[in-house]
Amino acid sequence: MSNKIAILGSGNIGLSLAKGLIKAGKFKPDHIILTRRNISALAEQANAGLVTTTDNAKAVSEADIIVLAILPQQLNKLLNEIKPAVDPDKHLFISVVSGVSCEDIRKQLELDVQVVRAMPNTAIAIGQSMTCIGTDKASGESIELVKSLFDTVGITVQINEELMTSATALCACGIAFFLRSIRAASQGGTEIGFHAHDALKMAAQTAKGAADLLLQLSSHPEHEIDKVTSPKGCTIAGLNEMEHHGFSSAMIKGISLSAQKAGELYNKE
Repeated sequence: MSNKIAILGSGNIGLSLAKGLIKAGKFKPDHIILTRRNISALAEQANAGLVTTTDNAKAVSEADIIVLAILPQQLNKLLNEIKPAVDPDKHLFISVVSGVSCEDIRKQLELDVQVVRAMPNTAIAIGQSMTCIGTDKASGESIELVKSLFDTVGITVQINEELMTSATALCACGIAFFLRSIRAASQGGTEIGFHAHDALKMAAQTAKGAADLLLQLSSHPEHEIDKVTSPKGCTIAGLNEMEHHGFSSAMIKGISLSAQKAGELYNKE
């Protein structure tokens, strides 16, 4: 494992990653450098032994791994700020900046640095992120290193960099899609007699169990569906009614439109 990691822009994603790295024993607290314009917001982390600073260039000079965890519109200014401290032979850049390619970062730095993109989702806050990893020409060793870091806060999948926008729709926007489906299920539960808070808990745990069946058993949805559907039974009746009203089609179209919109937004940045 590299000596130190600097997380530039320590918001929710950056702080969640730092927490996961410490919990997994990947880095000691004093080997994690956090930067933020308002350093007082990092008082809790400083008290826990992490290094905090407003000096991005100094953080880069002291670290081997650099995580860019800022908004797209802040990126070029940050890269210009840290450019004098960047060493292409030493530094590995990990970017969680939406819509910015590895090549974009190298061009702005005017340096041939290794860059790997990572796209976590909001479940990183509880260590359950689905993080997509992509790059254009970083080494296999670097990719494996990045995967090992984000495996501390969920599950990772390596994809082609050109699919990062699609990953936004399926994984980042997808959180909202699945939350909406759970909300709909809980409303259905209330309609058939359960109190709202009970219905929500029942729907959420049922959804979690369904997901875990697929992840833990490496199973397929239809295989698990077959286990709970019987001829002329209530499950198949409910499933068919949902399909008659376009349940699967609506999800597919929603993901497709989100991917299209994400591409349009990123192309404007």
